[in-house]
Amino acid sequence: MAELTTLARPYAKAAFEYAIEAKQLAEWSEMLGFAAQVVSDEAMQQLLTSPHFTKENQKDAMLKVCEDKLNANGVNFIKLLAQNGRLLALPEIEVLFNFLRSEFEKTIEAQITSATELNEQQIAQLKEKLAAKLGRQVEIGVEVNADLLGGLIIQAEDLVIDGSVRGKLAKLSDTLNV
Repeated sequence: MAELTTLARPYAKAAFEYAIEAKQLAEWSEMLGFAAQVVSDEAMQQLLTSPHFTKENQKDAMLKVCEDKLNANGVNFIKLLAQNGRLLALPEIEVLFNFLRSEFEKTIEAQITSATELNEQQIAQLKEKLAAKLGRQVEIGVEVNADLLGGLIIQAEDLVIDGSVRGKLAKLSDTLNV
C-alpha cells in the first residue's frame, strides 16, 4: 500500500495545486471522488487490470463513464493518469487530495457515535469544543448506537475519545483483571 501512496502523491499534489490556483477545490474534490468510485467498481477493476485492454481503451472507458462529472481539466487529468498507467491509483489520489485540502482549509471531519439522539444544541456545543481542542473548523457526522449504553465516542482522523459507558466498563474490567 505504501507503494501506491508513493505513486499517487505527485498526482494528488499537482491536482491540489491546480485546484487552488483555479479556485476549484470543491469541484476537484468532487471529480476525484467520483472517478475514485468508478475505479473502485469491481467491473472497472477487471477492465483496468486486464492485459487485453490497452491504456487507450482504459482511458476511453473511464472517460465514457465519467464524462458528465468531469470538467475539461478533469478529463485531461484522467488522460494523464491513463497514459502513465496510474488509473488504479485514483482512490489513493483522492484520499491524499482531500487530506491536502483539509490541511489547507484547516478543517477536519469528526464522527460522533452516541448512545442516544443528539439535538442541534448538543451538536453545536460538541462542534465548538472540538474546534477549540483541535484548532480547526470541524465538520460533524452523527450516528446513534444504543450498544454504547450511554455517552459518546468521537473520532477525528487518528484521535479517538471514548466517553461511552461501554468503554468505561471495558477499562474497569481490564483494570480489575490485571
